[in-house]
Amino acid sequence: MDKVQQLKEFWCATSEFIASVWRNDANAIVTDNEGQVQLPAPESYAAQLQQALTEVDSEEEAQRVLRRYRQRWFASLAAADLANQLELKQTLQHISAAADAFIIAARDWLYPQLCQRYGVPRDHQGEAQPLLIIGMGKLGGYELNFSSDIDLIFCYPEQGETDHPRKPIETNVFFTKLVQGLVTLLDSVTADGRVFRVDLRLRPFGQSGPVVTSLAALEYYYQEQGRDWERYAMVKARLIGAAEDYQQQLSQLLRPFVYRRYIDFSAIDALRKMKALITQETRRQGVQNNLKLGPGGIREIEFIAQTFQLIRGGQERQLQTNSVYQAYAAIRELELLPVASVNELLANYEFLRKVEHVLQQLNDEQTQSLPDDPEHQQRVADAFQTDWQTLYQRIRDVMEQVHHQFQNVIGDNETDEEDVGALQLLWQDMVEDDTALDVLHDAGLNKQRAQQIWALVADLRYEVRRRGSGPRGRKAMAKLVPLLLQRSLPLADAEVVLERVFKVLRRIMSRTAYVELLVENSGACEQLIKLCRASEWMTQHIANFPILLDELIDPQHLYELPKVHDYPAIINDYMVRIPEQEDDLEAQMNALRQARQSCQLKIAAADISGALPLMHVSDHLSFLAEAIIEHVVQLAWQHLVARHGCPPGRTLSDTGLAVIAYGKLGGLELSYSSDLDLVFVTDGDYQGETDGVKPLEVQQFYLRLAQRILHLFTTRTMIGVLYEVDMRLRPSGKAGLLVSRLSTYASYLHDEAWTWELQALVRARPVYGSQPLREKFNQLRQQQLSRPRDAQKLAQQVASMREKMRSHNERRDAGASTARAFDLKQGVGGITDIEFLVQFLVLRFSAEHPELAHFTDNVRCIEVAGKLGILTVDEAQQLTTVYIRQRQWLHQLALDDSGSLTYRTVDNERQVVSEAWQKWFVDASDKD
Repeated sequence: MDKVQQLKEFWCATSEFIASVWRNDANAIVTDNEGQVQLPAPESYAAQLQQALTEVDSEEEAQRVLRRYRQRWFASLAAADLANQLELKQTLQHISAAADAFIIAARDWLYPQLCQRYGVPRDHQGEAQPLLIIGMGKLGGYELNFSSDIDLIFCYPEQGETDHPRKPIETNVFFTKLVQGLVTLLDSVTADGRVFRVDLRLRPFGQSGPVVTSLAALEYYYQEQGRDWERYAMVKARLIGAAEDYQQQLSQLLRPFVYRRYIDFSAIDALRKMKALITQETRRQGVQNNLKLGPGGIREIEFIAQTFQLIRGGQERQLQTNSVYQAYAAIRELELLPVASVNELLANYEFLRKVEHVLQQLNDEQTQSLPDDPEHQQRVADAFQTDWQTLYQRIRDVMEQVHHQFQNVIGDNETDEEDVGALQLLWQDMVEDDTALDVLHDAGLNKQRAQQIWALVADLRYEVRRRGSGPRGRKAMAKLVPLLLQRSLPLADAEVVLERVFKVLRRIMSRTAYVELLVENSGACEQLIKLCRASEWMTQHIANFPILLDELIDPQHLYELPKVHDYPAIINDYMVRIPEQEDDLEAQMNALRQARQSCQLKIAAADISGALPLMHVSDHLSFLAEAIIEHVVQLAWQHLVARHGCPPGRTLSDTGLAVIAYGKLGGLELSYSSDLDLVFVTDGDYQGETDGVKPLEVQQFYLRLAQRILHLFTTRTMIGVLYEVDMRLRPSGKAGLLVSRLSTYASYLHDEAWTWELQALVRARPVYGSQPLREKFNQLRQQQLSRPRDAQKLAQQVASMREKMRSHNERRDAGASTARAFDLKQGVGGITDIEFLVQFLVLRFSAEHPELAHFTDNVRCIEVAGKLGILTVDEAQQLTTVYIRQRQWLHQLALDDSGSLTYRTVDNERQVVSEAWQKWFVDASDKD
């Protein structure tokens, strides 16, 4: 068998991708007589594609040409790489040059077609403006891997308009159409596959930002809005296929943002946090043996270089490079690391990148995880002419070397080295009960407390042994439990604390990475104890969602609450970090759930620390929910529009849908576990259809939109549900449509609504929708609440509804309120009585005093009633004080997961509420 035939058999046996391309195109891979793959010169890729597209006049044909060239070139590159005919630098150069060529060819093929239709976009001097394309990540560094996304940011020189003689359009509209067409050419999946997955999430404002922006807007964003992670990302930024003056312009624009003029040691801590974030993502996804993201992986090598670039790049210009190779050359030249260390890191980088390429060349899949399947392991080993165990051990050794260097440069969360002394004995399998009790007695516990805590430890130890977590997990638990005991035993309520902390351990004991996090990070360990001690609800929350443990690493960050209006940007940051494709719905759903849980943990941490008054807690929880609602609606809209198109005249910024919050969210009184009481309304015209390839009638579109929104909220994923949603307050309740037209809703409220539905309307407020639609609803609400009503009839109806509710809850709770315990929520003189009183006052007096219907929260409604003289100043003050006090007590019970029964003395508070009810419901009825 000749050498060429041997190579062909090796390639096909190793790579399903190569075999598949060869089956479809026998001439895809050209070799010489020695089996040397004949590749184009990297600089010739662009010219070949331009020539191939010269005669193409349809998008379908352009997609076909691009994809076939991609298959041919990448199969040839895979063959050459697997046969070790290319050094890594050459492989990276070829892949990146090919990617540049595809991007440029797609842009240059589309641009004249759009110009013919819409005119040429001109700048203020009348010159034609190009689309500027910024390559990010490995593409920006000219180090693209074999089967990678391409991260792109699009911009144009300046705002203006096209020169179309009859219908010119604005420059941003023109370039938006161009970007959309370019992404379709490269990213859409056809019978020939796709060219590249195109990721636009690194653009300003992420998914919520425009797909293309002017250079001036780009500069303003990075000066005013740029975040730390964007600073690291911009180290790699490179303009693709642009004139030199634009290259210089972009460099001048980004340099002050990326590279500080002074030596910036804060970059170390920031990069460390970024690495922790990546570790958090790998834990969430359950990633194992990941060459890129794991300890000692490719990302750590890149981080080491970036650390020196960001710390010293402002003063040392040679560090201002988007290339890992050039960065390490500068690090070597500046003697920032020993030469031996640099050489070792580069050698390890090339080895790990080579393994990464082989993994991806097996089937043209974007993966950096070592295979579990023996067949795939053998194929990878064959590419290195060795056996799997030998290769795997070399990979582990290399990653261990890298991680050691990473810890030396960036630092890692140091393991708690405190001596836990005899407490370690409590985790030994053979320890006798008497010995364990002696150890605890020596730690300062009396006999009863020592017995209680030993019972907790023994039960946990037995469960760990029974369930099993592997040698690594057992070793980590053997370190962690004594550390937790050492920190907890001095506390007066150590039994309660350990019982709660062990609840968390039972949920994470089989997830060794989380146990190790607590072992290696003393701050996280201390915060876990603090939060569990403060709240049973917090304990259960962390136990249910262990990913929140990552939030405990940095206490300052944990207790540093954002402003309430910053939650949309925070949620967007979580969405940007999704490692999957942008259209991966499950990843987006999980990101939203993680964002809610993480933000809620921070709110609760600030709450239990005493740094946040109750009213502000509810504000934060309410604004967090509003931010999530906005993202959910927009996500549902985007997915539905992608399939069916838009209703006439509607856009993402004006969907025609409003989300109305009732109940606690409507009243800005949301708690940690509250449902969302929502109603959907639209001012859309139901005539016509959507403009997609699978059009829907407009009414059907909005019903589907509502269904999709509810699906995103209530589907249980691996991270739980987002929020439970109650839609029963919509017109006709469960029997009604999910979406109501605003005019229909107005008619229903006027002609059919029960009094209790109007009571609910008191707390209704729009939390999503365009400003005009919000104003329409607010006007409707004001009109309905301000209608004149018969005072006696209204009082009877409200009082009757309150008694029905009380009777229902008493039957359900089997008389939970006793002589000793009072139900803060449903008891006579409790919170619900105050809420019903406020609703009555709004419905009774808003006809005379429209301002009474302005607010949706109870405290401000009471305040307005006092100012208007409906309540005396003293009555208003007393009711407000009682309401806030009872809510605080209820809130504390909720944090302890103790329901709504209190054993406090509440006679004075109940008396205030009862006197108000006597005045407005009993006495008023008698007078009338």
